[in-house]
This record gives sequence, C-alpha cells and structure tokens, in this order.
Amino acid sequence: MRPTEEMVKERYSAAAQKVEEGLCCLSEDDRAGLESFMPEEILGISYGCGTPAGLAGIRGGETVLDIGSGGGIDCFQASRLVGEKGQVIGVDMTDEMLEVARRNAPQVARNLGYNRVNTDFRKGFADSLPLDDGEADLTISNCVINLTPDKETVFGEIFRVLRPGGRFCISDIVSDRPVPNYLRMDADKWGSCLSGALEMRDYMMGLTKAGFLGVGQLKFSPWKYLDGIHFFSVTLMGYRVPEETAKTQSVTFKGPFKLVVDELGNTFSRGQKREVDGRTARVLGLPAYRGLFEGALKSNTVPLEGAGQKSFKPILPEDSPRLWEGHFALLGGPFLQVEDDDRTFLRGEPLEISSKTLRVLEHPSYQPFFTILNRTQEGMGETARETEGTCC
Repeated sequence: MRPTEEMVKERYSAAAQKVEEGLCCLSEDDRAGLESFMPEEILGISYGCGTPAGLAGIRGGETVLDIGSGGGIDCFQASRLVGEKGQVIGVDMTDEMLEVARRNAPQVARNLGYNRVNTDFRKGFADSLPLDDGEADLTISNCVINLTPDKETVFGEIFRVLRPGGRFCISDIVSDRPVPNYLRMDADKWGSCLSGALEMRDYMMGLTKAGFLGVGQLKFSPWKYLDGIHFFSVTLMGYRVPEETAKTQSVTFKGPFKLVVDELGNTFSRGQKREVDGRTARVLGLPAYRGLFEGALKSNTVPLEGAGQKSFKPILPEDSPRLWEGHFALLGGPFLQVEDDDRTFLRGEPLEISSKTLRVLEHPSYQPFFTILNRTQEGMGETARETEGTCC
C-alpha cells in the first residue's frame, strides 16, 4: 500500500470507532427519512461531500456500485431504491468500516422488509476494483476519489466495470488552481480532501480520457479556501455510451450560446442545422446536454437531477458599466468550449468575468453550465455551507 493510502486508511479506520471532525465533512442527509430503516451506528460515522445525486435516478433491479462505501450509508440508501431484486456493491479499503457495514446489512434488509440481503461489501481499492467488466449499471462515489493518488486509473476502472449504457454520478472536491507540492506532501490535508484535489479541468479531462461522454456538472458548492486556492464540492455525471450504428442525423443547436464544441470535437452555431453521425446524435441526446439539440436521438439513459432546461433564448448583457469584482467562471461541461458575448469559456478553466457577464451567466438558461467563484472572498466556504445547508 502506498504511503498516502496507508495514512488515509489509518485515519478512516479510527473514524469507524467515533465521529471525527475534519474528515472531509459529515453528510447532511435527510436524517428523519433515514432513521426509519438505518441503524444509528451508520448515521454516526458517515463522511462525504453531499449525498450523491445519482441516487435520485436509480431504477428498481439495477446494480449500483459505491466506491469508498465506508460504513455503508449510501449503499443502504441505494438498497432501498433498487429493491429486493436489485444489487448494491460497496467497495472500501478499510477493514473497520467494512465490518460496520457488513454487521448492519442484515438489519437494514429486515427493516426494508426484504427476504434477502441485497448489499455486498467488498475490500478493495478504487484503482483496482473487485468487480467484473460491465457488472454495474451505476457507479456512485462520495468524496473518495479525491483521496486516491492515481485518479486516471480510477476513472478507467469506473469505465471498465460499467456496462455499455451505464452511468456514474460522483461527488468530489476539486480546486480552481493547481495544488502546490508543499500541500500535496502534507499528509494531514490528504485526509481533509485538500491535498489530493485535482483542478476541475483536469478532473473532467480525466473522465473524458477514460471514455465517458455527456460529462457535466449537476451542482457545486464552495468548500474551503486555503493559500489562494478555492476548493469546492462538485457533483458530476457521465455515461459509457455504447457504439452507435444509427444513420446520419440532421440536428440544430438551439442555444443559448452563440457557438459550442461538443466532446467529440464537433462545432455547432446557434440556430444552424448540420448533419452528424449516429454516435454524435446519440451523445447530444444525453441528459447533460439538456435538450439543447433539435433532432438528437432520444436517450434511454436515466435523467438525473438538474438535467432539464426549457428556455434557450440568448440573454444579452445589460447596457451598464462593466465592473471587475473578482468573479471567475468555470464551464462545467458537457461542452469542451462555448462562446458567447465575445467570451470563450473552456471546460473547467477559470475565466475572470465582469459584472455584466456575471448577470448573464446567472440566468436560468446559462447557470446550470457554470461554477462561479469569487477570489476576493476568502471566507466564502463558510458562508456557502450556512446558505446551502451542506457541509461542503
């Protein structure tokens, strides 16, 4: 085991015995709803950066994988959603956490009225998952990939274990700037979800390199500010799209942007019709593209939270003074590039914006695509947690 993994393992092993402050954060779930079937022991040792939004899209009978399952809280929630005929697989490297999850699994099944335990907790690492190829329909992970040194291999493993047509929904901590070496060598900050953070750009690029498409953000929330770096929680979704043999389709990009470049490198201008191959037409029908393309093939994937927009009219900047107040915008996908109001945004890369552009990006037609940070507000993480009611 590598030194970083050993440190994280030891810290979370201790956390299995008691609630520890500073371990990323405590999940703020709907406690009242969980208490109806979840043992108190599980609720007391649950860490993460928000309940994975992917739980909202689970269908009965599916197989769900949770990477870094810990005490099992997300697995047990998924267990209720997949039903008795479904299957939930939790993978964790910590013996103490696995023991807690396995000990409570029969009680959860009984509380749900099941005749069988449909949760399976396996020891393993995120970069070498103990699953067969194509075994899962959905992979979730809650502030865990951040703790792994080799994220590129982790992304490849997630792709491998998903069936064609499968999907992931990951909550994690990313940064707006590179994390310097002196922080990466700080063992204590690894366990606090800081030292291992990737820039959002590199995180999304790694998922795309692994083979995923329709990669986009569902939500974000500021987390912490440290040494000039903003760390924030982001929930991303993406799909393992099967090979497509459908014929060429005619599609029209409806907006709101003036020009976009999709994940396959195709360029589309607002209001213009063009021919695309069947695979592209299928990708443009994924939930991450939010119905922006007329003529895209209907996706049979499960729509996830935040994947629906109805208004695509371009919003023009107000005729007002242009003020620079420290705001930066990061394009959260799924496009690799978008252009609007003479600004070009690249996926995951911070771009300073004026007050006029900020008001445009805050419009409901644009807002789902962007993360907005203010680099003049060092305490924004604390404010965001109070405002949003989440710890990350």
